[in-house]
Amino acid sequence: MTAQTLGAPAGGVLHGVGVGRRAVVGPVARVRPAPVVPPDAPLVVDGETAGVAQVHAAVERAFSDVAARLREQSAGASGTVRDVLAATAQMADDTALRSQVLARVDAGEPPVGAIDGVVQMFAGMFEQAGGYLAERVTDLRSVRDRVVASALGLPDPGVPHLDRPSVVVARDLAPADTAALDLANVLAIVTELGGPTGHTAIIAGQLGLPCVVRVAGATDLEDGTEVAVDAAAGTVQPHPDDAVRDAYARRSAAESVLAADTAPGATSDGHAVALLANIGTAADATRVGTAAEGVGLFRTEVLFLERQVAPTVEEQAEAYAAVLRAADGRKVVVRTLDAGADKPLAFATLPDEENPALGVRGYRLVRAHPELLDTQLAALVRAQEATGSTPWAMAPMIATPDEARAFAERARAAGVATVGVMVEVPAAALRAADILAEVDFVSLGTNDLAQYTMATDRLRGELADLLDMWQPAVLDLVAATARAGRATNKPVGVCGESAGDPLMALVLVGLGVTSLSAAPGALPAVRHALRRHTQQRCEEIADAALGARTATQARAAALALVDAEVRATLAL
Repeated sequence: MTAQTLGAPAGGVLHGVGVGRRAVVGPVARVRPAPVVPPDAPLVVDGETAGVAQVHAAVERAFSDVAARLREQSAGASGTVRDVLAATAQMADDTALRSQVLARVDAGEPPVGAIDGVVQMFAGMFEQAGGYLAERVTDLRSVRDRVVASALGLPDPGVPHLDRPSVVVARDLAPADTAALDLANVLAIVTELGGPTGHTAIIAGQLGLPCVVRVAGATDLEDGTEVAVDAAAGTVQPHPDDAVRDAYARRSAAESVLAADTAPGATSDGHAVALLANIGTAADATRVGTAAEGVGLFRTEVLFLERQVAPTVEEQAEAYAAVLRAADGRKVVVRTLDAGADKPLAFATLPDEENPALGVRGYRLVRAHPELLDTQLAALVRAQEATGSTPWAMAPMIATPDEARAFAERARAAGVATVGVMVEVPAAALRAADILAEVDFVSLGTNDLAQYTMATDRLRGELADLLDMWQPAVLDLVAATARAGRATNKPVGVCGESAGDPLMALVLVGLGVTSLSAAPGALPAVRHALRRHTQQRCEEIADAALGARTATQARAAALALVDAEVRATLAL
């Protein structure tokens, strides 16, 4: 992941933050911008300015129509896309938002000004709150633009009809726009705003589309301009020559070959490294197919988000059983509820936390709501009994050995046989041996580990360089955890984004990590990289990275020891 300052779109290569590894060439298709309408523009009915009652009806109808279309899109989507669209539809249905707009209309404010004023007020509140709510501002403004267009009878903003494979370019892309993409004709997504952990990047990853975000000047590209998009390098090159096109075609052909290989993960000398998938739903587990050796991270919070009350034991058991059946006897690691911080719950999250990322999140919810964990463990055991499978369970946000022991006792008492915890904070990494004395395994969440090590909000795209997994301090903590695993002869996995980076995967295996869990689409490249290096070579690569002073130097030192054919095939 790299972030650089941008060049001029007329000639030079544009730089941003890449999401994924693929590279494509295609024509630009710019997303229709929001309608530019003066705030005092009147609403016209039959050629005359509408009265208050007519404006009321038009605004109410616009909100309802936008919410209905979003719900319809959500119903036809799956996974993260479905959840994001459902949440955006809830915004359009929000009674406070709608009633405040109508109150302003009643007070004599023109409809466009009233809609914009209320949305700006809510957006300001969201931005001030930061974290998860700040990430929702794009969704909120998307609702505003659609409601204004609907109320005034203007074309909906968003992605134009694509009649040929194209690179979709936008200042920012609302979830509703991303979900509505005609995938048969979308080659890649490029945006000027957003970050690598924003909605656009997450959804693009789920859809398997190469994506580059934070590319300043991208919307200056004219419709139809041929561009070469390289997600691995985070670049957008206008007017690529034949050499670039040929190189990208070779990469695409190589990716197809690698994707057809679904053999178990191992180094060239036979050191096994389980390659697992990260999922959030049973549908995700079904889509994994034979691409992974099991599930290394089942994010159960997807069941809880956007709900007013917690799901019942029966409801959870059914969902967990569906995942276990889809895994068909393969390993499934179930992470218990990881709510709070950027994933608030209406029925559990404390409303007055000034620093929610440092507050009552993850396993810490047991302090105020022990019934949430107990219910979840009971449901997991019911699913285990119903399917005959034996899932592993792990708790998020464990900071001390006492917390690890408390979770293990609770889980084992419920009937879970294999119990582990996440290592996401420096305290847990530094005392990993004491934690492993209490549980059967640990799994490193490298996104949060980098966030807490570098004191950097993981949702701030402009701080992406500090969140870099190659930061020496983060690598030191991963190494400490892996050493503890070797000393106690217990598994240490990684289920953060770094597990899907083939170069970082070599480092992790060299440090002693025993399994890697990532988006299924990332596994072929990781499998290929492992297969071309011995365990000893992986250890040499890890030592080189650990010996560097900066993140850039660590990556360069590791890359210098990688097999040349692997560097070329994977464009490292």
